[in-house]
Amino acid sequence: MINNRIMRLVIVEDDPLLLENLKLMLNGEKNITVTGAFPSAEEALPKLKRAPPDVMLVDLGLPGMSGNELIGKVKTMQPGVEIMVHTVYEDRDSVFSAIKAGASGYILKGSTPRELVEALYNVHQGGSPMSPKIARKVIREFQDESIQEQYFLSHRETEIVKSIEQGMSYKEIADRFSISPHTVHSHIKHIYEKLQAKDRQDALVKARKKGII
Repeated sequence: MINNRIMRLVIVEDDPLLLENLKLMLNGEKNITVTGAFPSAEEALPKLKRAPPDVMLVDLGLPGMSGNELIGKVKTMQPGVEIMVHTVYEDRDSVFSAIKAGASGYILKGSTPRELVEALYNVHQGGSPMSPKIARKVIREFQDESIQEQYFLSHRETEIVKSIEQGMSYKEIADRFSISPHTVHSHIKHIYEKLQAKDRQDALVKARKKGII
């Protein structure tokens, strides 16, 4: 559903022909007004301080200050501005750097005009539109992290961490699992290394944060 409130849009794109085409196309939309179109972050920033837009469409490969630097500065200066990346870069580092900097959407160049317009309306309404290829990368990243966390500690190491949480001593843990205190000590050493923990309390805190216990 398209919001009937007029969207004030700023475009930052260093390709002059594309910048002009985007400006003409998006200004032609009933509910979009392009309030600025700039070829660099350096030219855009001073204007944004005086008249912040609702949404920005930002290329990452800008001359001088990068798109990610611009996104970070805008979000610090004007946290309410929604920022959508419009770029050819689809590698993991570009995607996650932009999102961490403050981008709410990520659309690849080559998307159809209608896809771009709908994505802008979406981000204006509080959504996080992404090109399908980008959305798949984000999902895979979280799935990979989930799998890594699930198998981060072995089954026995997880049992030992839970025993530590219960306040059991090395000897009590050894008796519970019918292993030697030396083996318990070896397991705990590996647990500390995997969790990058300096002591028992630190290990428990980090295990809780990772959902292990």
